[in-house]
Amino acid sequence: MFTQIIASMLLGILAGVITGLTPGIHINLISSALIAISATLLKHTTPLTLSVFIISMSVVHTFLDAIPSIFLGAPDSAQALGVLPGHRFLLQGKGLFALKLTVIGSYGAVIFSVICFPIFALTLRFIYPIIEPFIKYFIVLVVIFMILRDRKKVWAAIIFLTTGALGLLIFNIPNISNPLFPLLSGLFGISTLLYSLKDKNSLPEQKITNEKIPLKLTIKSLSSGCFSGFLTAVTPGLGAGMASVISSQITKKLGDIGFMMLVGSISTFNMILSLVTYYVLNKARNGSIIAVQQLIDTLTFNQLIIILCVILIVGSIAVFLALNFGKLFLKLINKVNYKKLVLSIILFIIFLTIILSNFLGLLILITSTAVGLIPAIKKTSRTLGMGCLIVPVLVYFFR
Repeated sequence: MFTQIIASMLLGILAGVITGLTPGIHINLISSALIAISATLLKHTTPLTLSVFIISMSVVHTFLDAIPSIFLGAPDSAQALGVLPGHRFLLQGKGLFALKLTVIGSYGAVIFSVICFPIFALTLRFIYPIIEPFIKYFIVLVVIFMILRDRKKVWAAIIFLTTGALGLLIFNIPNISNPLFPLLSGLFGISTLLYSLKDKNSLPEQKITNEKIPLKLTIKSLSSGCFSGFLTAVTPGLGAGMASVISSQITKKLGDIGFMMLVGSISTFNMILSLVTYYVLNKARNGSIIAVQQLIDTLTFNQLIIILCVILIVGSIAVFLALNFGKLFLKLINKVNYKKLVLSIILFIIFLTIILSNFLGLLILITSTAVGLIPAIKKTSRTLGMGCLIVPVLVYFFR
């Protein structure tokens, strides 16, 4: 049993490296494939062993998915808002520092979540029935606040509603695979890269810096990520992308440094705290945990302890993996002309879009890129682009 769990953990780490570094290949895809063949696999192993694989993969993914977001501008939903500050760091020669910030956020989320797991479990048991009916109204208030705090309120409302309509349209297209990849890559990735060409023709040499990060700012970022991660973990329909929006609106004065730690923490908090929901309420709110629930109908205390130990071990390994892969990306980027790099990344994203979502996905990519340029041109908050996820969630809640 012990040997199987170790082997499953190592395979999960390998899978997490692949999904984290490869834009468009999500952990949910691997988890779904595993569930599809689980009947055969369970003849040779146990549900817990397969669950350890899924959890290990998911934890490593949350550490490494910042790399394509920062260095390639190809985000998933959890990293979408991190593209712009991450790209700013890259243009300052601090790409690795930006990655380090997300790793601090992710590892902080691992430590904080595991230590406070009993508190979260006790809190959830009492608070969930009270807050559940009011969550949709809280999201509406966040949206209103997000628009009203913008200097150009009319444009803010137009951009939010436009991206919201785009999200509704795209999520209702039948028979399209991976719609989020072209949608988010256009809104936050390619649009950012194209606009950066206007003012920047070369990429400064990327350096390894050792800037001090204020402890107070780290605690503030992690606390905000924990709150939003907990909210999304207990609420159906809310994902890590939505958590980024909530945190960015309710937490002030984080700056780019604090925000990158926040973005790094959210998907890790969301994944681990979904375990709390599963253990206490037997409800899964996260793709990985849904897969685990299909393998283990009711999570026992002993199984929970094993999974939490795996999370601690894998999270510690993921720190070294993320930073070393980041250094590898750093060496490659230092050798490439910025314009050629941007054009190569755009072509790479187009190629992946066609592979993952066919030519309909390419149309989505072009449309979302055009819409994604509006906030940059009009100097409004890029956060408004998350209307593509928020509006469909609100429609789900109020239908």
